[in-house]
Parts: sequence; structure tokens; C-alpha cells
Amino acid sequence: MKLIVNIPAYNEAAKIGETIARIKKSFELDFYSKEGSIITEKLIQVINDGSTDGTEEIARKSGVDFIVNRPKKIIPRNTLGANFKLGVDTALENGVDFFITMDADGQFDPNDIPKLLLPVINQTADMVIANRFGEKEAKNIPWIKDSLNRFIANLVGFFLGQKIDDLTCGFRALNRETLLRLNLTSIFTYTQESIIDAIGKNLKIKWVPVTVTYYADRKSKMTKSIWKFISDSGKIILKAVRDVRPMKFFGIPGLIFVIASVLVFCLFLVQYFQTFQITTYRNYLFLTAALLFVGSQLLIFALIADMIKTNRNLTEEQMYLLKKERYKK
Repeated sequence: MKLIVNIPAYNEAAKIGETIARIKKSFELDFYSKEGSIITEKLIQVINDGSTDGTEEIARKSGVDFIVNRPKKIIPRNTLGANFKLGVDTALENGVDFFITMDADGQFDPNDIPKLLLPVINQTADMVIANRFGEKEAKNIPWIKDSLNRFIANLVGFFLGQKIDDLTCGFRALNRETLLRLNLTSIFTYTQESIIDAIGKNLKIKWVPVTVTYYADRKSKMTKSIWKFISDSGKIILKAVRDVRPMKFFGIPGLIFVIASVLVFCLFLVQYFQTFQITTYRNYLFLTAALLFVGSQLLIFALIADMIKTNRNLTEEQMYLLKKERYKK
């Protein structure tokens, strides 16, 4: 069976050679002669996102097995979602069975790859994600990144009904079936959407604590502003949760508005039966009507969105069968 380690890279000449060497060294671990003996081929592919600093040349000299240069076309450079989809397609074309994706900057330790692979090999998980917020605390992680990740993971986990330890980590392992099942729409990033999509498809997800070190002098290449990152990620999460759990997404707010309208109307009745005057308390009636209208609309949206979800599931099943046939081994 074939393992492909996927490395998206944009101007990573300073680190990518060292990262590739460390990955190759990790292929010599005892894991591959024991639990990982099912893996007979271990390959590395680099998705070069238009680097201009010699990243491609260094990757070739380092001995990677595949280098894919992503054409710009109308998609901006350094978009993780587009790079991930290209990496998945390339891996499927090359007969992948187990897929690892990790950053080129060396912040993650390749020796942790077996920790992610083992549950996938044992078929106890379809996707295993590195957890930066577990028993092993990430070194030098900015406090705002730590806090926001924890908060958003808990919020999304509440809507999806599943505990999420780390929503945005890109170091993960996936089996072939998961690669065929996932259907992602965002070009900005894949990390949050892929987890939400996998949960919606009832795929088994597991988080494994790993060692990660953030470099104090390293700046993000994907976004220049934390607020832009929050905005872009927020849009992706909202769309994904809306599509996966439409009844919750629209239904819970709808019920809250309807219940609020009933409570306001009860308050009106209490006041009315004391004076038997409507005019004095008519604002309660206006507020009741407004809340009831908004709540009813949201409940209708929930039903419509749920019907759309059913049709989407049928469409995605057809896409899965088509991809399975296209990438037949």
C-alpha cells in the first residue's frame, strides 16, 4: 500500500529542504517495519504554489517524488484550499492509500507521522488530526491564536454535536476513502471545512497530541491580518455548518425567536388583565408579531435547507462513485 506525504509550499526555500530530509529520515522509524509494514511505498509530493525563491529547485534536489506546479489562472497564490484539492487529486491519480499533509516550514515533527497513521491503518479512524491544544502545549504559539482556536472549535463542536479538539491544524492523516468522499468548496483553506464535511458524512475523526514549535520571527504567508483570517474562516465555517446541520443552524435561532414571542405575549397578557387596555401595551404586541415573524421564517428556512441537504447528499454520492471510477487503482 502507498503512503504519500503532501507538502504545500509557497516561497519556502529556507526550510523545505530540511523538512523533506526530516520526513525521509522518519521513514526509517521502526513503525514501518512493525505496525506500518502494510505500507510498501513511501512517497513525498510538493505542491508548489508559484514560488519565486527557488523552492521548486531545492525540493527537486532534496529528492521528492512528485512536484506539482499549481497554475495561477484566476485563483490567487497561497490559497491552502486550492493547494489541498490539487494535492488530493494528484495523490489519487498516483494510487494513494494513506495521505499525510503537513506544512513545509518544519514546525511539525515528521516523527509524529506514525501517531497519525496508526489509527487510520487500524481502521479506527478515517481522518486523524494533530492536536496542538492537548497534553502537549504548542511552543511559542501566539495567545490570540490559541484562544481563538479553542473558542471556535468548541462553538462548531456544539453545533455539530461532536467534540472538536483542533479545528485548524493542517497536519493530518487521511485514508483513500476519505479523500474520495470529501467535497470542499473553499479555495482559501481546507482545514475547518474538511472536518465539518467529514462529520456531516459520518466519517470517523480522531485527534492525536503532537509536538509543534512556532517560530517567533515567522510571519503567516496566507494572511497579513488576523482579522482577515477570522473573517475568511468565519465565512467558511458558517457555510459548512449551514450545509451539514441546517436544522440546527436555522432551527435553533428560529425556536429562540418563537419562544421569545410567546414570552412577550404572556407579558402583554399580564399587563392587559390588570387594566384591560390595549393601547398602553401595544408595543408588546408589535414586538410579539416581529419576533414570531422572524422565528417562523427561520423555521421555514430550516425545512427548506434540510430538503436541499437531502438533494446534496444524493449528488455527492454520485460524485463519490464517479471519483472512485476515475481514480480506480
